[in-house]
Amino acid sequence: MATKKKVLPVGNSRSNGAFILWLGIAAIIVLLDQVTKITITRLFSYAETLSVTSFFNLTLVYNKGAAFSMLATESGWQRYFFTALGLGASAYISWLLFKNSSQKLFCAALSLIMGGAIGNVIDRVLYGHVIDFLDFHYQEIYHFPAFNLADSAICLGAALFILDELRRVNK
Repeated sequence: MATKKKVLPVGNSRSNGAFILWLGIAAIIVLLDQVTKITITRLFSYAETLSVTSFFNLTLVYNKGAAFSMLATESGWQRYFFTALGLGASAYISWLLFKNSSQKLFCAALSLIMGGAIGNVIDRVLYGHVIDFLDFHYQEIYHFPAFNLADSAICLGAALFILDELRRVNK
């Protein structure tokens, strides 16, 4: 008598649907990030600035380093390092999203981080640098380092991640 082999499901359809939703949010972040970068590069020349308010400019700059232009003056190894780091982080985040797809705040945070990381990886692969264009400043005394939508998504995702952890610790 033959025995039937039990096939264990990878996940139920509900968790698979949530996983797809989280990946979709990351994809939307990547799309918005790339559309804004393409738009800025077509409308602006390098270092061209448009004053929008007394504290905000649009300006096209390139960042070969990490956040806030750290390591930007290095010999070029940072391009490959940050590309590999972004791809590795995205793979790990995908696994976390799959395993924890029912944890809404946690997964929202990770989706934002992954979308931002992939957006910047695309820039590094295609151009060798990240395109930044959001320039906040205080008069002409202090300019916060220019950034982009991918960076904003990463920061918002990190803040949500911390909030999720604080909520988890307080339970």
